[in-house]
Amino acid sequence: MALDPASFRRQPGEPELTPAPLVGSRSQSMQRLQAGLFGLATMVLLVGLANIILDNAREAEALAVPEAAPTVVPPAIEPAADPLAEAGVVPDTPAVKETPSAPAPTPTIDVPDIEAP
Repeated sequence: MALDPASFRRQPGEPELTPAPLVGSRSQSMQRLQAGLFGLATMVLLVGLANIILDNAREAEALAVPEAAPTVVPPAIEPAADPLAEAGVVPDTPAVKETPSAPAPTPTIDVPDIEAP
């Protein structure tokens, strides 16, 4: 004989509570089944629609002509002034960096020839 733990908390003379059935009536079961099937069908349709949209976007991207290069040379833009140098916070730096006129010579090592016997 199984003991119900809820029976220990019940006061004498209090009516016994019976749990509600989980299944419900046949019409409630059919309604839950219809709602579940409708939700499942909706998800399948949304995934199919998203797939169609992505396929069309990929095809349009593949058929698109790349942009042509500009035919007009843009005007030369002056480098922006350094606001910290203008305020006197940092020293002025030259606008044009000096490039070395010739690369530094690489050292050469003379190795004597060794003749085989």
